Amino acid sequence: MFSSPITPDPPVQERSTLAAHPATLTVSQALQSRHSVRAYLPTPVSAGTVGRLLDLAARSASNSNSQPWEVHVVTGEVKTALTRAVLAAHDDGRRVERREYDYQPEPNEWTEPYKGRRGAFGDQLYRSALGIEPDDTPARLAHHRRNYEFFDAPVGLFLTVSRTARAGALVDAGMFLQALMLGARGEGLDTCPQASWIDFFPVLREHLDIKADQVIVCGLSLGYADHDHPANRVVTDRAPASSWVTMHDGVAD
Repeated sequence: MFSSPITPDPPVQERSTLAAHPATLTVSQALQSRHSVRAYLPTPVSAGTVGRLLDLAARSASNSNSQPWEVHVVTGEVKTALTRAVLAAHDDGRRVERREYDYQPEPNEWTEPYKGRRGAFGDQLYRSALGIEPDDTPARLAHHRRNYEFFDAPVGLFLTVSRTARAGALVDAGMFLQALMLGARGEGLDTCPQASWIDFFPVLREHLDIKADQVIVCGLSLGYADHDHPANRVVTDRAPASSWVTMHDGVAD
């Protein structure tokens, strides 16, 4: 299943020391402590741990239990070779003009409140945490380029779903991805879901032999967070439920 030698799980005490949170968390604690981590320690993650997390994520709900997902795990030399190939495509300007599915609007098509939230996140990450000003395009691009190194995480994953299951499969993919990220928190691990990889899906297909009937949803970095890195100080806020929930109560006519 994995391309690199299996390494033993680190002791529970070591995992607790490396993580900012205990290795055993409640669901509520996992949800509250999960955030996108953009710098990792070189500490290995064993194949056994990754396998447990995937088995756990597979308990996610899916339409009529169709389970339309597949996952490609990259470690070791395979991960290094893939990173090298995608970075070469990146530096050669081979970003695709059209992704395999309509992931998001074009930059000028975002409306409020979503546009404002995206802008606030960018300011929080680039200016506040990394000290990169809005007009420093080279520095911003250099940080974005780190996506294709998995931010130095020891494990990379790619989630795909069936084309024949249509848009519903993307809903199932979201639930699978959330379960995987929360399960990782339960192991004292952190993650970063990365849509940036789909900008180079031809390279991924070439290197990972992804089936033609599978759509690449996103990549995911997995490992132990480097809590001293400034990028990992970014923990975004959330709008209060009162701003987006409508309660329907009372007696119907």
